[in-house]
This record gives sequence, C-alpha cells and structure tokens, in this order.
Amino acid sequence: MTHRFLIALPFLACLTAPSFAHPHVFVEMQNQILLTPEGKIKGMNFAWRFDDAYAAVALEGMDTNGDGVYSPDELKQLTEENLSSIADYGYFTTIRQNGVKLALGSIGASSQTFENGKLKLSFELLLQQPADPKAGEVILKNYDSEFFIAFDYAQSDPVKLNGTLAVGCKLDVRPLPSGEQIEQTRMMLSDKPKDWKPEQEEDFGALFAQPVAVLCAP
Repeated sequence: MTHRFLIALPFLACLTAPSFAHPHVFVEMQNQILLTPEGKIKGMNFAWRFDDAYAAVALEGMDTNGDGVYSPDELKQLTEENLSSIADYGYFTTIRQNGVKLALGSIGASSQTFENGKLKLSFELLLQQPADPKAGEVILKNYDSEFFIAFDYAQSDPVKLNGTLAVGCKLDVRPLPSGEQIEQTRMMLSDKPKDWKPEQEEDFGALFAQPVAVLCAP
C-alpha cells in the first residue's frame, strides 16, 4: 500500500509498503508541549523539517507566480494535503498517560515554509481533554509504524514547554534506544508468533521510537 502522506509525490504511487530498515523520508523535529495555566498538557506544536529529496519533488508546480519563491499561500494546498493524509496515521503521534492512549483532538494553526532547500511543516495538535501529569506520567512518541518516514529530534531545542509545569513536574527527553537495545528487541520479536503485540496495545514502531516524558514527583 502506498504511504498516503506522500500524496504530493506522484512518482511514489507505485511503491509498496516500506521496509523496516529503509525509510524513504527523513524528518527533523522541534516540538513544543502546550500547557494550560494550571500546568496540564493540552496538546502539541510541531515543527517538522523534511529532507531535500522530499522537497525537490513535493514543490513541483507550487511556484504559481514563477518568482522563484514559495510563499505560505502557494504552499497552502500542500499543507492541507499533508495534514489530511497524516490524519489517517494519527498524525504519527501517540500520547499515553499511565500506559493509556490519550485521544487526539483537532488541528489548530498550521503553515508550511521553504527555507535552505527544505520544507518545514508546522501545526498545532490538541488533545480531546487536557492531561494532568500529576495524575501519572505522560509519554509522547512521534514515529511511523510503517517505517517509511524516519522521525528524529533536532540536536538544538528538540522539545520545549509552552507554558509552565506545576512545581515538582519536569520534562524528560529520553534517549533513543541504543544499538544493543534495538538488537535485543529484534531478537525478542524473532521469537514471537505473528499475532503477538507489545504491551498496552502499542505497535512495533513504538518499540523503536524516542520517548518524551512529562512526570511529577510523587
């Protein structure tokens, strides 16, 4: 099945499901956790910068006035197509509290820019209900369960807080699984039956994703 996020890439229409080891699109993330005045998590602001190869094809025909510049207005259609497509994938976003998956809500402000040869998609994603980290650890993961898109955090300012957490609560950007941990996971999966699923009804992609946690002292 073609990965529908790449709706702007006609030449990929014939591709089949992606292989685990070979992502085709690379995304560098800088995310913000949105907080209410009470310190509850109400959603996320995402800024996802795509690789040069994606931009080279996605931008075809987007410079409608021929001035060599891709304005936000010219990129509006691409932004709408991107968001419509990734909605079917849960916006590549999973947020859990105490292991329970939280329901995602609506999309807020969104835009797309083209700078230094790269497209950057920015959008706000709200939870249906704000989550109080004092009630239990909240963990965010961004990943593609089909391993077509590789999501990695930027080295500088990978995750920020938009607002103030309650006293005793903190943001913890945890490291990616090490090579040894990934190999251990591979070995573990090799022994599992085809109908096996990870705990808490996560998919396989979650086992390899970098977690970001908001937690509070007991």
